[in-house]
Amino acid sequence: MKEERIKFERLKEKVMTVQEAVGFFENDMVIGASGFTKAGDSKVVLEALAERAKTENIKITLMTGASLGHDTDGKLAAAGALKKRMPFQVDRTLRNKINAGEVLFIDQHLSESAELLHNKNLPSVDVAIIEVAYIDRDGGLVPTTSVGNSATFAELAEKVIIEINTAIPMEIYGLHDIYKPENYPHRNVIPIVAPWNKIGRKTIALNPDKIVGIVFTEKKDSPAEIAEPDAKTTAIAAHILNFFENEVQLGHLSDRLLPLQAGIGKVANAVLMGFKNSNFYDLTMFSEVLQDSTFDLIDSGKLSFASASSITVSEACYERIFGNLQRYRDKIVLRPQNISNTPGLIRRLGVIAINTAIEFDIYGNVNSTHIAGSKIMNGIGGSGDFARNAYLSIFVTQAASKNNTISHVLPMVSHVDHTEHDVDILVTDIGLADLRGLAPRERAQKIIDNCVHPDFREELQSYFDRACERGGHTPHLLEEAFSWHLRLLETGTMKK
Repeated sequence: MKEERIKFERLKEKVMTVQEAVGFFENDMVIGASGFTKAGDSKVVLEALAERAKTENIKITLMTGASLGHDTDGKLAAAGALKKRMPFQVDRTLRNKINAGEVLFIDQHLSESAELLHNKNLPSVDVAIIEVAYIDRDGGLVPTTSVGNSATFAELAEKVIIEINTAIPMEIYGLHDIYKPENYPHRNVIPIVAPWNKIGRKTIALNPDKIVGIVFTEKKDSPAEIAEPDAKTTAIAAHILNFFENEVQLGHLSDRLLPLQAGIGKVANAVLMGFKNSNFYDLTMFSEVLQDSTFDLIDSGKLSFASASSITVSEACYERIFGNLQRYRDKIVLRPQNISNTPGLIRRLGVIAINTAIEFDIYGNVNSTHIAGSKIMNGIGGSGDFARNAYLSIFVTQAASKNNTISHVLPMVSHVDHTEHDVDILVTDIGLADLRGLAPRERAQKIIDNCVHPDFREELQSYFDRACERGGHTPHLLEEAFSWHLRLLETGTMKK
C-alpha cells in the first residue's frame, strides 16, 4: 500500500528510515520545513532531529510556513537544536527560549518569507522537509493539509526529504492551487479576481534528483483547540455583525459582504459562527487558515467558497472533512502563502480582515505580538498582510482581563505592529469604534466612549483631557504614557 504513494518509479529506491534521513542534517544548516498553523507539518524527521540534538552539537536555522504541531518546536528548542527560527511560532517552550535570548526569532509577515528567499535576501535553504500525500508520476508533490512555503522550499533547497503521510487520503489531489509568481523585474499580475479562481498546478513541481530520502508516517495533524464562545467573544461577534448590518443598510456592502479573512483562535471562530444565524448569505473567504467555523458555515449553506493556505481544525471536524471530502472539494482551495497573503490580491478582492490584538491605544495603534513591550507571544503572522491592504481592517480584543485588573485599551501601546493608519475598526466586548475618517483626537474620544472597560474609562479620559491641554496633533503625556504597564509590572494590576 505504501508503494502506491510513490508513482515516480525510480524514487522508490530513496525510501529510508527516519534515522537515516536525519543523517543529512549538519550543524549550522538552514532547514525549510512544510507546515502552516499545525497543518501539513513534518511529523517525524524534525522530531528525530530533536532527539539527535540531545547528544550532538547541532543547531539549525528553521524556516516554515507558520507554526508546527505535535510540540515539535518545543522539542527542538528544549534539545538546543534551534539557532534561529522564522517566521511564526506558538509554542510555550520555544517562546521562553526566545524571550531568554537563547533562540533568535525573526517575526515576519507571512507573505514575505518566500519573497525574501527568491530574492536571495535570506540564507539559501540546505535541506527542505516536505509532507505530502503522495508523489505523482511526473515527480510532482501532492501536498496534504497545508501549502505554506513548501513550493518555495522545494524549488530552492539543495536537498529535499519527503515525508509521505498515509493518514491523508490520496483523494486530496486537486484541492491545491500551486502558482509561482515570476521573479523581479518581470513579474506579471497574479490573475485571481475571485476567491474561487484556480490559476496554477495541482502539485508542487520538483526536480526529482533533489530528493535524497523518503520516509513514511501516518500521524494526523495536531488538532486545533476549539473553545466554546463565552460572554466576551459572543459580545464581540454581536458588535461586528451589527456593524455589518448597518453597512448594508447604508449601501456600503451587500448581504454577501466581501471576502472574509479571520485570524485563528476562539474570537475569530465566535465571529464566524455568528454568521450562521445572520441574514448574510453566499459568503466567501480569502484567508490563511480554514478553521472549524469555516466548515460549519459551509455545511449551513452560508459560505459558498473558501481560499486559504491550510486546514487547521479540531479532531471531530478533521474526521468530518476527510470522511466526506467530496462534499467540500468544490468549495475550498489551498494555496502557497505568498498567494493567500499577497497584498495585491487582498486589496483587489476587497477583503474584510478580522484579527486579534493583545492591546490597542486611544489613537488606534495595535500591538499583536508582545507583552509589556518586550516579551513575544506568537508573532505577527499574516495580520499585517491583511490589515494594511484590506477593504476593512478590524481588530478585536477583550476590554479587560484577569478579573479586570488589566486594561487592553491604553494610553499608548507598549509595542506597535499595526499603526493607526492601518486600522479601521476596533472592537471589544464593550463596544465598537469606527475610526474611518476621524482625526487623532476624534479617534481617541470614540475609542474611550465605545471600547474601554468602565473600571478604566475615567482614568483614560483624564489622561486624554490633560494631554489635549498640553497640545499636539496626537496629544500625549510622555511621562505617563506607559505608566499603566509599569504599574502592572510593579503591583500586578493596572488599577490605581
